[in-house]
Amino acid sequence: MSELPEKQVKRLKSLIQEAETNLAAAKELLISIVGDDGQVVTPRDSQVDATGKVVEGVFDGQLMIGPDGKNYPVPANYASKSKLVEGDILKLTIADDGGFVYKQIGPTDRTQVIGTLVNHDGSYYVEANGREYRILLASVTYFKINLGDQVTIIVPTDNQEATWAAVEASL
Repeated sequence: MSELPEKQVKRLKSLIQEAETNLAAAKELLISIVGDDGQVVTPRDSQVDATGKVVEGVFDGQLMIGPDGKNYPVPANYASKSKLVEGDILKLTIADDGGFVYKQIGPTDRTQVIGTLVNHDGSYYVEANGREYRILLASVTYFKINLGDQVTIIVPTDNQEATWAAVEASL
């Protein structure tokens, strides 16, 4: 009989983990749609020939920081699929209709590292070489990574202070 409560507790823990992951995904999606200033961001495909204001900036692992220090929200799915790394140079074209078109124009030097996926307070990290690198939830869901899984991440070669990494693959 003692086995039944253990199974129930394990199932409950699994359901709670899944709910936390879904909630974090919803929050990240909201941030990718609504910028820091509360205005709706309309991501566009980078193939669109858009005209409008052009801003170049540096990717910080989650946002693009413009030359004026302003934060520009980078859609998490774009950052994840493009494997953007802290220090990459991006060009943002803000179209006349308000749409955002990002393009990576200056990739930083990269190094691949293998680590293990962990979670702290609803955020995902990969432990690698005695450090923890934060990764986007979009990468966790896209690669279907589970806690404890081995993951290949990409980190900036020349930035030893980097706190973010991009996911290359789940092993």
